[in-house]
Amino acid sequence: MALIALLVSALVAVIDQVIKYFVTSYLPTAGNIEVIPNFLSLTYLENRGVAFGMFSDMRWFFITVTSAVIVLLVYIISTRKINSKLFLFGSALVVGGGIGNLIDRVFLGYVVDYLQLSFFPPVCNFADYCVTVGTVMIVVYLLFFSDKLKVTKAENKNKEIKND
Repeated sequence: MALIALLVSALVAVIDQVIKYFVTSYLPTAGNIEVIPNFLSLTYLENRGVAFGMFSDMRWFFITVTSAVIVLLVYIISTRKINSKLFLFGSALVVGGGIGNLIDRVFLGYVVDYLQLSFFPPVCNFADYCVTVGTVMIVVYLLFFSDKLKVTKAENKNKEIKND
């Protein structure tokens, strides 16, 4: 399972970089392209911050934090006996998307964004959506399916009973 998760991560990073190659090759001169009217547009943007362009020009901080998260998740995937497809796939999306955006930050100094939804105005990219969906999956796993969290809740209930 761990190997599959790592392969999914690599696939996500490759897909992200291939899309960004075409975006940087053709979109800057094409301008804004409406793909699905009143829903999806392609708009070239160089994002030097994080979500919504916040904290711009903190490139090395983001490189450090992203690298640490990637290393931590790869360590967990590789060394722990986690059988949850939800956690593994979520982690794979976060790692792959993180690597995709990390490549941009290291080699370009910014992240290439291009996807704009009518109901969500900030311009994002494939990697951003992978990180977002993956993070939600990990949180759902931790809140509802993780045995360690259930054990902690049970231990807290036992302590409450003893204290009463």
